[in-house]
Amino acid sequence: MMFSTKAEYGVRVMVELARRGGEDPVPLAEIADHEDLPLAYLEHLVARLRKAELVCSRRGARGGYMLARPATEITMAEVIEALEGSIAPIECITTGADGSLRCARESPGARGAKDLLPCPTKLLWTRVHSEIVRTLQETSLADLTPAQPRPVAV
Repeated sequence: MMFSTKAEYGVRVMVELARRGGEDPVPLAEIADHEDLPLAYLEHLVARLRKAELVCSRRGARGGYMLARPATEITMAEVIEALEGSIAPIECITTGADGSLRCARESPGARGAKDLLPCPTKLLWTRVHSEIVRTLQETSLADLTPAQPRPVAV
């Protein structure tokens, strides 16, 4: 499974915001330059991140973006879902309203809709989905942010 550039670039923006970790907003153009990413695309991505309440912004001469919560409280599952939508390893697997995974290829059996024939590969894709989601949920933004060396007093 490959995530799109939305996920790749969005995670890079979030890591850069966490790395800078201050109370001062960071201009998006500065992040684009530092990460060598297209500014117009990043504007689209931060709009999604803002809507998901993962980043907030400040307007004006000293404006920019900052994390809406501490990096330790933001999971990669939240970031990826804000950017990509629901996580599914293949097209036919969707998440039902009750949280269960469904396969669009499961078909009614001889006795009708109550007797669905199981998808022969659903077990594989369910396990793949579960592991991806578990990993993303267990990884915080802080986990991806390298520790900053502290200045040594002389």
